[in-house]
Amino acid sequence: MSEDETTAEADSVTAQYRETETERLLVFRRDGSEAAIAQNIEGYAMLKVRDSADGDELERYYGFDMALDHAGELLGVSGHDLPVPDAAADMGM
Repeated sequence: MSEDETTAEADSVTAQYRETETERLLVFRRDGSEAAIAQNIEGYAMLKVRDSADGDELERYYGFDMALDHAGELLGVSGHDLPVPDAAADMGM
Protein backbone atom coordinates (compact mmCIF):
# COMPACT_ATOMS: atom_id res chain seq x y z
CA MET A 1 0.00 0.00 0.00
CA SER A 2 1.21 3.44 -0.79
CA GLU A 3 0.90 6.40 1.56
CA ASP A 4 -1.88 7.78 -0.68
CA GLU A 5 -3.93 4.67 0.06
CA THR A 6 -3.38 4.82 3.81
CA THR A 7 -3.77 8.52 4.68
CA ALA A 8 -6.33 11.19 3.89
CA GLU A 9 -7.11 14.73 5.01
CA ALA A 10 -10.19 16.93 4.84
CA ASP A 11 -10.68 20.26 6.55
CA SER A 12 -9.28 19.81 10.05
CA VAL A 13 -9.37 15.98 10.12
CA THR A 14 -6.51 13.61 9.34
CA ALA A 15 -7.15 9.89 8.83
CA GLN A 16 -4.61 7.09 8.89
CA TYR A 17 -5.26 3.44 8.04
CA ARG A 18 -2.97 0.64 9.16
CA GLU A 19 -3.05 -3.06 9.83
CA THR A 20 -1.74 -4.76 12.94
CA GLU A 21 -1.33 -8.48 13.54
CA THR A 22 -4.95 -8.73 14.68
CA GLU A 23 -6.94 -5.87 13.20
CA ARG A 24 -7.52 -3.23 10.56
CA LEU A 25 -7.40 0.19 12.17
CA LEU A 26 -8.65 3.55 10.91
CA VAL A 27 -7.67 6.44 13.18
CA PHE A 28 -9.02 9.98 12.85
CA ARG A 29 -7.40 13.01 14.50
CA ARG A 30 -8.79 16.52 14.91
CA ASP A 31 -7.62 19.33 17.18
CA GLY A 32 -5.90 16.96 19.62
CA SER A 33 -8.83 14.53 19.77
CA GLU A 34 -8.85 11.04 18.34
CA ALA A 35 -11.44 8.47 17.25
CA ALA A 36 -10.75 5.02 15.86
CA ILE A 37 -12.62 2.34 13.95
CA ALA A 38 -11.26 -1.20 14.19
CA GLN A 39 -12.14 -4.47 12.48
CA ASN A 40 -10.56 -7.91 12.69
CA ILE A 41 -7.72 -8.50 10.23
CA GLU A 42 -9.86 -10.82 8.12
CA GLY A 43 -12.25 -7.92 7.53
CA TYR A 44 -15.53 -9.67 8.22
CA ALA A 45 -16.41 -8.80 11.84
CA MET A 46 -18.37 -5.88 13.20
CA LEU A 47 -16.63 -2.52 13.43
CA LYS A 48 -15.58 -1.30 16.87
CA VAL A 49 -15.54 2.43 17.59
CA ARG A 50 -13.05 3.64 20.19
CA ASP A 51 -12.00 7.04 21.51
CA SER A 52 -8.38 6.24 20.55
CA ALA A 53 -6.45 3.58 18.65
CA ASP A 54 -5.86 1.54 21.80
CA GLY A 55 -8.84 2.77 23.80
CA ASP A 56 -11.80 0.83 25.10
CA GLU A 57 -14.56 -0.16 22.72
CA LEU A 58 -17.48 2.27 22.89
CA GLU A 59 -19.86 0.62 20.41
CA ARG A 60 -20.03 -1.96 17.59
CA TYR A 61 -21.60 -1.51 14.19
CA TYR A 62 -22.23 -3.64 11.11
CA GLY A 63 -22.20 -0.67 8.76
CA PHE A 64 -19.25 1.56 7.99
CA ASP A 65 -21.51 4.62 7.68
CA MET A 66 -22.81 4.17 11.22
CA ALA A 67 -19.27 3.74 12.57
CA LEU A 68 -18.17 6.87 10.71
CA ASP A 69 -21.11 8.81 12.18
CA HIS A 70 -20.08 7.80 15.70
CA ALA A 71 -16.40 8.62 15.07
CA GLY A 72 -17.44 12.00 13.66
CA GLU A 73 -19.57 12.65 16.72
CA LEU A 74 -16.54 11.98 18.94
CA LEU A 75 -14.58 14.57 16.94
CA GLY A 76 -17.37 17.13 16.63
CA VAL A 77 -17.84 16.77 12.86
CA SER A 78 -20.28 14.99 10.58
CA GLY A 79 -19.36 11.41 9.76
CA HIS A 80 -19.91 12.28 6.11
CA ASP A 81 -17.09 14.83 6.36
CA LEU A 82 -14.49 12.34 7.60
CA PRO A 83 -11.78 11.54 5.05
CA VAL A 84 -11.42 7.82 4.32
CA PRO A 85 -8.17 6.51 2.84
CA ASP A 86 -8.65 4.21 -0.17
CA ALA A 87 -7.32 1.17 1.73
CA ALA A 88 -10.09 1.54 4.34
CA ALA A 89 -13.00 2.10 1.95
CA ASP A 90 -14.16 -1.54 2.17
CA MET A 91 -14.46 -1.72 5.96
CA GLY A 92 -17.77 -2.93 7.38
CA MET A 93 -20.05 -5.82 6.57
